[in-house]
Amino acid sequence: MFGIAYGMGSVVRQVVQSFAGDYSAVASNPVSPGTEYLSVKELGEHMARPGGLSSADLVTYLQARIRSVDPQLNAVIELNPGALEAARELDRERASGKVRGPLHGIPILLKDTIETEGMQTSAGAFGLVGEAAGKNAPLVDYLIRQGAVILGKTNMTELAGFRGGPDGWSSRGGQTRNPHHADADVGGSSSGSAAAVAAGLAPLAVGAETNGSIIVPAARNGVVGLKPSVGLLDRNGLIPASQNQDTPGPMARSVFDAALMLNAMSGSDPQDPASVGAPQGIDYTQLLVPGALKGKRIGYPATFSKDGETLSVDNSEQFNRTLDVLREQGAVLVPVNLRLADASRYDELLLSDVKDELNSYLGKRPGLPVKSLTELIKFNDEREGADADHQPILKEINAQTLTPEQRKPLWDALIQDFRSTMDDPIKAENLDAMVSDFETYSYFGVAVAGYPGITVPSGKDEDGLPTSAYFFGTRWSEPTLLAVAHGYEQAAQADFKPAL
Repeated sequence: MFGIAYGMGSVVRQVVQSFAGDYSAVASNPVSPGTEYLSVKELGEHMARPGGLSSADLVTYLQARIRSVDPQLNAVIELNPGALEAARELDRERASGKVRGPLHGIPILLKDTIETEGMQTSAGAFGLVGEAAGKNAPLVDYLIRQGAVILGKTNMTELAGFRGGPDGWSSRGGQTRNPHHADADVGGSSSGSAAAVAAGLAPLAVGAETNGSIIVPAARNGVVGLKPSVGLLDRNGLIPASQNQDTPGPMARSVFDAALMLNAMSGSDPQDPASVGAPQGIDYTQLLVPGALKGKRIGYPATFSKDGETLSVDNSEQFNRTLDVLREQGAVLVPVNLRLADASRYDELLLSDVKDELNSYLGKRPGLPVKSLTELIKFNDEREGADADHQPILKEINAQTLTPEQRKPLWDALIQDFRSTMDDPIKAENLDAMVSDFETYSYFGVAVAGYPGITVPSGKDEDGLPTSAYFFGTRWSEPTLLAVAHGYEQAAQADFKPAL
């Protein structure tokens, strides 16, 4: 959401280099170039062959690739020193006949807001660098139990954009770059997760979103990003912003891989009010089959706004290509007029949530240099100088005065208003899903409603940068959304590798 460039911190670069090593010196079997862009299924098939690819070789190969490529991208903020041994143990399990699931031996990166045992969890902020997290966030344990190898942590917009810095920049990690073009918008705040997956530094990454933080960087970097319904996944162990909107989510190079990730990450918190009614035990790959679009009723906005002008959808050539693909696959397309909800108090409510929830988190997290938002602001001023206003949003957050009791009825009304803008046309037209051009910012309303959305590459623009289609629906509609997105992806064949 913000954008200027800063240099990569030498400390972070040393961490990446010290654990990357020299691939040629330590690999037991050569890994073919191009392996970094294989799907999870393809990697699993290679690992299943006698004498084939091992997880340890894949981890070593990707560590070396990070050492080679990441100095230009700043997508990885820290590597897991235990990744190679974890991979070797999973190789031993496979050799003994035990395979935990489709992610067995697959390396995965985690956004730097997700607590990971033995590693920093700093949201890119030096003020949160100190004692490593004492345990994993539950979703990390879920992934490990399914056989994933935690390769490392990814850079991000510092404090999820709430410091007020540029998109993709953190004081700890530097400026994340878009692998398609170094000067292109990288999106935020899960910038490193998206850029790393796009650049073949890992097949999978976990992002986290309050509003747009998965969807925007996924679209900008040309990968798949799924923001689940708020409450579908366990949110414990994540540096919070707002429990009304926060959710982790998968980032991958295909819809199928995102669905595999969602399977592995699934598990809600029974103490979380947002998880009431959340479906459990679903195989999110089950509906990803040929012909999934046939007969699906998909709504799309009849008009969109550009430069303050309301235009017919006919004026968007790129989005019309998306509609053509859906139509050719047998989808029934229904134009709808989406009502705009009243977002006049949204910023005030969100920033007030951030103040309370971040203060609570910092107060409970041991071994950090700061224990409150006020201390964090002071820490930044002392470290970087107080002459320049280098943390405007953080100071604005700290000045908020609304109490939780004052906010709750306002949040309830706001969320219901945003939900009805989607529920009403979906119910009236009997729609299975909605689709829009990512550039119409429809992801904002979906996030406020706490509803799911998924962005899928749709091609290139005139500058050769990724474009994206955005599918969304009502609460808990992930199985249908994934099926629709997969059908579109398979027909569009619009993904492309970055030039790096």
